[in-house]
Amino acid sequence: MSTTLPTLAFAGIGLMGLPMCRRLLAAGYTLRVWNRSPEKCAALQALGATAVDTPAQLCQADIVHLCLTDTSAVREVVFAAGGIAAGARSGQILLDHSSLEPAATREMAARLLERTGMRWVDAPVSGGVAGAEAGSLAIMAGGRREDIERVRPHLLVLGQRVTHMGEVGAGQVAKVCNQMIVACNAMVIAEAVALAERAGVDASLLAPALAGGFADSRPLQILAPQMASRVFQPARWHVRTLLKDLDTAVGLSREAGCATPMSGLAAQLMRQHASRGNLQQDPATLVQLYREQTP
Repeated sequence: MSTTLPTLAFAGIGLMGLPMCRRLLAAGYTLRVWNRSPEKCAALQALGATAVDTPAQLCQADIVHLCLTDTSAVREVVFAAGGIAAGARSGQILLDHSSLEPAATREMAARLLERTGMRWVDAPVSGGVAGAEAGSLAIMAGGRREDIERVRPHLLVLGQRVTHMGEVGAGQVAKVCNQMIVACNAMVIAEAVALAERAGVDASLLAPALAGGFADSRPLQILAPQMASRVFQPARWHVRTLLKDLDTAVGLSREAGCATPMSGLAAQLMRQHASRGNLQQDPATLVQLYREQTP
């Protein structure tokens, strides 16, 4: 049985893409990389990756990963002049880790397959930068079962678990559900920290006090100490990302005819916070939304 590793390519060398690529290189995979800002590829080139000039050139690899900001960025990288569709061929797989609208994912996947024969697997991730660095991401995948089994071995270099959620687009639906929980959790943590402070309790004690109980979560342990200390670290995730994902959740709920009032309210509050110059800030800054309110 052949043990030859597939060749890989990766577009989007950002907060998540950089540590994901480092793990793939460390596991022995041949990797071609592209980023809109080419200088971001330099650290990976030093580790043995090959930087290319256009997304189309990524298609010299067997499997092409994407980890981009939103639906419009993915659409451009795939279908614009010099994009992936210009270099794609039948039998290849596009493996998209971006968080996108499920309907747009299905539309782009069908278009790419019809034009080139390249198949799409949507495989958004959860776990943040720390999870990308540790290889402990949770990966939710949508696509043909045989395609997901083909990519599973190297996805397990990136994550602790790969779950096949269904056909193309199902991974994005799972990620929307994930982000609804994360974003609403972040908002409630901010409320709780602000309430504890207003009621005269040392909010820095909340995270250790609640550890191991039903209220505990990774967001609680990450966000509450920063909120309580009023010292916000350089953003490793962003308010804009949570707002985008909440808006996607509200849009998906309309399409599905399902009420999501909690997420809708969280989106309104997140937008209010973002409008005060916090779009690029860490979600720990959400506590300021409640500190600024008068009783």
